Amino acid sequence: MGGKMKIGYVGVGLMGLPMAKRLLSLGYAVRAYDIAAAQMAAVREAGASAASSAADAVRGADFVLINLPTPEAVETAVFGENGVASALRPPQLLVDFSTIKVYQCKAWARRLRDMTGAGWIDAPVSGGPPASGSGTLTVMAGGEAAEIERAQPLFADVAGRFTHMGPSGAGMATKMLNQLIVGAGHAVMAEAVVLAEAAGVDPARLPECLAGGFADSALLQKLYPRMVKRDFAPQGYVRQLLKDLEMVNEFAGALKAPTPMMSEALTLYRMLAHLGHTELDTAAVLKLYER
Repeated sequence: MGGKMKIGYVGVGLMGLPMAKRLLSLGYAVRAYDIAAAQMAAVREAGASAASSAADAVRGADFVLINLPTPEAVETAVFGENGVASALRPPQLLVDFSTIKVYQCKAWARRLRDMTGAGWIDAPVSGGPPASGSGTLTVMAGGEAAEIERAQPLFADVAGRFTHMGPSGAGMATKMLNQLIVGAGHAVMAEAVVLAEAAGVDPARLPECLAGGFADSALLQKLYPRMVKRDFAPQGYVRQLLKDLEMVNEFAGALKAPTPMMSEALTLYRMLAHLGHTELDTAAVLKLYER
């Protein structure tokens, strides 16, 4: 099935490039577009054909995937000049792996349907670039059940865990919950590193020691060791997590939901950005705890 599918891919950056490479390796035909020349060169080298615009990436595609860093970039790619919406027609589907605001997601899905008749699946992810490249992402999706069903073979190849959470916007609302847990978790991991070091306990042994207990988590096993090593090479940028936490804050505020732990994490990431560390990995929050 996978070998027969044609994919238009808009946004082959930190998350999009490894996913596009994986799809190519599985026999998908990928027609890619990115505003950055370096990313276009990398995806061409992997075997994709180059599109001259977002609209051009749609040509001949079964599914059009977008994977972009900001809501503004998503809006431009879909509704801007030579955008996806100018070329998309049913039965083509748009699958958005980006993280945007829930109200934007719902409004843009309606707008795309009104303009083109085509569906928009919100499919935000968790797992970072390594999971994107290995097809083990956690994907939380929103959209029409019949359209989700049609995209299942694709999701089976990109996700280790895929869950249809409800109608349009439900995937994005779930991503807000994911980012609340991840954001607050980052601060907890940093505090565990500095406390272990202050106590004279080898912090590097903690993930093995606590494995399988209540304190165990993917953050403890994957993020924490990078904090111990002060490895801040970006697998996800500070600016991205900060953008997401600002979204969670706005989303929770509109619902009058109390999120004091998330607010603390948001304050820490605002401080980290204020100090000029936006391009480092999210693990760099540890810097705020260093003497």
